[in-house]
Amino acid sequence: MSIMQERKTELIKEYATTGNDTGSVEVQCAVLTERINNLTAHLKENHKDFSSRRGLLILVGRRRSLLTYLKKRSLDRYVQLISRLNLRK
Repeated sequence: MSIMQERKTELIKEYATTGNDTGSVEVQCAVLTERINNLTAHLKENHKDFSSRRGLLILVGRRRSLLTYLKKRSLDRYVQLISRLNLRK
């Protein structure tokens, strides 16, 4: 499921590295994590919704590739982001 525009702007403000930052890896991972959490809750209620499950797997793969990129570029930013998002890695 998609997220509301207000929640998205809150996430952008919380995870932005500079003032007008909307495309950094931290912001993208935070938005993807919010969408993944929403889809996970949806799939707990609608366990036969296979198209949403496929979308969830696509989002998880996209987040994984962004986190791998961040891990290669800056390990300390990666560790900080993982702890802020409460992800297991």
